[in-house]
Amino acid sequence: MANSENQQIYIYFSQLLDYPTADLGQQAKASIDLLQTNHPEAAQQMSKFLAFVESRELGYLEEVYTGTFDVNPACHIFAGHLLFGESFKRGAFMAGLEQEYKEHGFDTKIELSDHVPVLFRFVSSTDSDFANELLKECLIPVFDKMNTNFEDDSLNPYMPVLRTVSLVLNNIFKGS
Repeated sequence: MANSENQQIYIYFSQLLDYPTADLGQQAKASIDLLQTNHPEAAQQMSKFLAFVESRELGYLEEVYTGTFDVNPACHIFAGHLLFGESFKRGAFMAGLEQEYKEHGFDTKIELSDHVPVLFRFVSSTDSDFANELLKECLIPVFDKMNTNFEDDSLNPYMPVLRTVSLVLNNIFKGS
């Protein structure tokens, strides 16, 4: 698959894993369209999420997002927190991210450097070795951990998104 397609997938992942907006349904549809050809199993997973989004009001989507990613420690939306907990290692990880972002002219806006949607926005903006390392050594383990930690809560509407991300990243990086 072409790098530009991967970069567009990462943009969609960033949007789908960020705090919901009125555009969430459209973003989910667009991601399904892009995934359909090279990642049909992932597109099928995302269809479940789209059905949920289309059946609910934005306020409810916001509540579910907050309960899933902000309150639930099993699925925290900050990669460093999932990988290292609240430790010096997380601080060092975040400092390293900030340095890389600065070198690449990347702005995190108001979010912390290890916010998962920010990480996906960053990797969508560059084809650097660091971005590939970040995907393989950070984001794949983060989503593997989220899926493992959250396995018993398969009724959560965000599970299809988490599974989609894992499927796609593992498919892109298999054998590397």
